[in-house]
Amino acid sequence: MKKIAVFCGARLGVRPSRKEAAEELMKAFHKEGWGLVYGGGRVGIMGVLADEMLRLGGEVVGVIPRRLMEWEVGHTGLKDLRVVEGMHARKQQMYEASDAFIILPGGIGTMDEFFEILTWKQLGDHEKPIVIFNHDGYYDGLLQWFARAVEDGYYTPEQMDLFRVEKELPPLINFLNESWK
Repeated sequence: MKKIAVFCGARLGVRPSRKEAAEELMKAFHKEGWGLVYGGGRVGIMGVLADEMLRLGGEVVGVIPRRLMEWEVGHTGLKDLRVVEGMHARKQQMYEASDAFIILPGGIGTMDEFFEILTWKQLGDHEKPIVIFNHDGYYDGLLQWFARAVEDGYYTPEQMDLFRVEKELPPLINFLNESWK
């Protein structure tokens, strides 16, 4: 079974369409027979992902730092909830447990996770697919920043191939399936 790590927010945000997109993503995972690896929270988009996958009867692996567990934001309904000592250990365990990575809307923690896994890929530490799910344009500003980094010589056009951007779910799912052939 393929397992995909999803990096996303511990808040829902203000647009209901993002909650719906997270639920649709989990329906697609379940249909494909994929498992979810995520940050272990019961709140925000993280909680939506886990709750939907559990509702569907799918596999969920949560990885949460001890401090967040102590703050009572951990999802206690998971069969596989791994409590780790810190954020770096969380990212390492999520990396080890996953075959690919999807980036959903989130804040600075989501960006930290994305940039670390992207840096590891840039350094040749892995070849796992990374996909930004740019549903409703949330990441347009980030993509403009990447374009500027290329323009100013801090990033190369070839490095832009280290991740994929998809605005719709069907091409995202197709891309991952093609990546594993």
